[in-house]
Amino acid sequence: MAQFGLENDISNTLKLDVPITNAPIARWQRKASASNASTNGLSPGKTSNISLNASKTPGKTPAKTPGRWRATPSKTMGEDRFIPVRNDKQIEVASFLVSKENRPKEDLSAATSDQKGWSLMLNGCNLEEARILQFSGKPTVNPDGQHNAMKSLYSHTVTPISNKKTRYIYSTVDKILDAPAVRNDFYLNLLDWSSRNVVAVALQNCVYLWDAARGDIVHLTTMENDSSYISSLSWTKDGSYLAVGTSDCAVQLWDVEKEKCLRQITSHSARVCSLSWNSHVLSSGSRSGQIHHHDVRVADHHIFTLRGHTQEVCGLQWSPDGRHLASGGNDNLVCIWPGVSQAPRSDSDQSLRTLSLHKGAVKALAWCPWQPGILASGGGTTDCHIRIWNVNSGSCLSSLDTQSQVSALAFAPNYKELLSAHGFSNYNLAIWNYPSMTKIAELNGHEARILNVALSPDNSSVASLGADETIRMWKCFAMDPKKKTKDKNLRSLHSALTHSIR
Repeated sequence: MAQFGLENDISNTLKLDVPITNAPIARWQRKASASNASTNGLSPGKTSNISLNASKTPGKTPAKTPGRWRATPSKTMGEDRFIPVRNDKQIEVASFLVSKENRPKEDLSAATSDQKGWSLMLNGCNLEEARILQFSGKPTVNPDGQHNAMKSLYSHTVTPISNKKTRYIYSTVDKILDAPAVRNDFYLNLLDWSSRNVVAVALQNCVYLWDAARGDIVHLTTMENDSSYISSLSWTKDGSYLAVGTSDCAVQLWDVEKEKCLRQITSHSARVCSLSWNSHVLSSGSRSGQIHHHDVRVADHHIFTLRGHTQEVCGLQWSPDGRHLASGGNDNLVCIWPGVSQAPRSDSDQSLRTLSLHKGAVKALAWCPWQPGILASGGGTTDCHIRIWNVNSGSCLSSLDTQSQVSALAFAPNYKELLSAHGFSNYNLAIWNYPSMTKIAELNGHEARILNVALSPDNSSVASLGADETIRMWKCFAMDPKKKTKDKNLRSLHSALTHSIR
């Protein structure tokens, strides 16, 4: 019974039979008070039952600073939230957004294009399509013609090289030597520069030697028959011996230091207009179209004959490694022959390669000294092209139209460039960047076609023999002193390391 009595006492205590005096005013009472206050002239939102400082000024609310009043936003009758005042610009933006949501799809596409245009003008790009990393354009094609999908996918465009010259090229001639009575014949090879810095030149039926270091001139020989003439010259690698080809179908071997003819080789049936050495083997090309190999160490010098040309062999060059012999003829062909050690000990009519893209006589031949298997060839007046060949594959790597007869070529190792000499109708020398084959400079001075060129032993100067009866010396490949010192130091370091290892 006691428990029931306690529960009745608790329920009686919790009953709300009378209103709570200190409770907050109900919402409906606040609204009724606000409506009554507005009708009685009081500020909206103020009631007589709220214990706040009464405002004597309608529409004013006391500010933080005493004595100052700030305007209280007016409220619409019956509302309990604040509605800010909108200016014209905000109303335009709001109306644009509302109309954009209700716009048809065809209008949205036009708006999208307008937005892209505005984004491009303001930001420089369309922000909706902007990416941190993105591909631009298609991958470049492999220049070698190899179709490797992965290589093409990850290939990139190389930054173009600046056209600014990195060195100064002397375009004026350094020395001019007289060459009277030089024979103006495109097919002859009348100039060569030895490793001992001696220049040999054939003037009609005489051979002269000019020491480039001391300036001394030596008259080596004169042919007995006045109607005969010198048709070709070629130094051995050590510069001790000189091979002289004549119009009498003979080849003479001269000891230059003793000024003595050691022997005379006769095997051709026509004039010998091209010569080239490969160690102890001398190769000679004739007007008959045949090429003879001579072993000068033995009495029976004629080793074998190469028959690949139908007309005069006017160009003949052994590769620096001695593996290939290149021959050019008046039949517009370039033939590649195997080395002496690889060739059979019998006459041969089959060359390794026969290159037939030239349309004129091929006299100008030059092997690249720093890239084995690369050959440069130049065509005559009806061709005027310089072509770069890969003799291992037989492919033409590049072709350049010089607009002039190409009479001689020479690679310049100091700067990895190609020098070309021209006849009709430019009569000048041109320097080309290799392998891009862009022209770097022109050397003008000759008044007639250039017949032959030869590089100095240090590869810094070029001698050009012209039909204007002059030999001109050009210092166009002189090395930069800083680079020269650096290369010298590297060679000294390499020599020291080799000596220490041994």
